[in-house]
Amino acid sequence: MKDVVSALALALGSFFHPRMLMLVIWPLLVATLLWLGVAVFFWGSWINGIAGMLQSTSAQQWLEQGFLAAAAHYLIGIVLALLLFPAIYVTALLITATFGMPAMVDHVARRHYPDLESKKGGSFTGSLWNALIAILVYCAGWVITLPLWLISPFALVLPIALMAYLNQRLFRYDALSEHASPEEYDRLIRQSSGRLYLLGAVSGLLQLLPLAGFFLPVYAGLAFTHLCLSELKALRAAS
Repeated sequence: MKDVVSALALALGSFFHPRMLMLVIWPLLVATLLWLGVAVFFWGSWINGIAGMLQSTSAQQWLEQGFLAAAAHYLIGIVLALLLFPAIYVTALLITATFGMPAMVDHVARRHYPDLESKKGGSFTGSLWNALIAILVYCAGWVITLPLWLISPFALVLPIALMAYLNQRLFRYDALSEHASPEEYDRLIRQSSGRLYLLGAVSGLLQLLPLAGFFLPVYAGLAFTHLCLSELKALRAAS
């Protein structure tokens, strides 16, 4: 727990560097423009698809009563609009992890770990493959567990658990790819999985704060970089 808190505190100090603040803007802008463009082309199909899935269900019968009958089309649109926000956030997270992490790792390593040897155990291809697995598992988990989100205890636990997985899986590879060897990476993931998931869960909880989506991808990336490089330094010291 102490290591996670320390990583979060150090990430806050790193976050306000102008170079890091620039990383806040462009991944979020790209993700927003991407999903708005997709929505322009597919909005009507999405509305019709959801309306078709609701036909002959209790939800459709409920929507056809009174005022809701006239507002059903707009209610579906509102739900779709709300779903765009997590889609934009996850996309910004993916862009930040894939393209922004090298700058974050360089920034943190030069200031806090200048003597940490770089063994270059990762690659850009490995980063893309890792990100693809993370997104596929996250989306599969989201779809499979979606019915449970209607049950009160799971409504908060499941989203945080899924975000914990996504955050730690996305950021751990890129945080270590420059400095850790493949053997060190595997060993560190085994030894530090609890702390990585805890940091991922804390990042997921922070996402619930208003406007957190604007800065959280970069802040989470910095926190994982601090934690992973600290764990790598300790691993080498103990060897």
